[in-house]
Amino acid sequence: MSNNPWMYFVLYLFSVLVASLSQVILKKSAMIHYENRIREYLNPYVIGAYFFFFGSALLTTLAYRGVPLTLGPVLESTGYIYVGILGMLILKEKLSRRKIIGNILIVGGILIYAFV
Repeated sequence: MSNNPWMYFVLYLFSVLVASLSQVILKKSAMIHYENRIREYLNPYVIGAYFFFFGSALLTTLAYRGVPLTLGPVLESTGYIYVGILGMLILKEKLSRRKIIGNILIVGGILIYAFV
């Protein structure tokens, strides 16, 4: 990885995006009715989602080489935004006024923490 510290921040944000995608995939899998428990847990959605979770953990570990530990939780909170957008795109969920206000508050908190 390069010596550019911004690359670590981008990598961290990408790892959060990958984790959020895996959460949405797991929810999509949970919305399907399976004929037995084995198929419920051993299907392409679940296996793929856990593969993404594992990859996300590796990317986050790598990103912590350049991201201060104090900023990790702040960057991790962008997952709420990703899940809202991915849920809208993949699961066709509606964004309510409450969700929009909540995401605005999250982004505001991230910006306040990052610049103060």
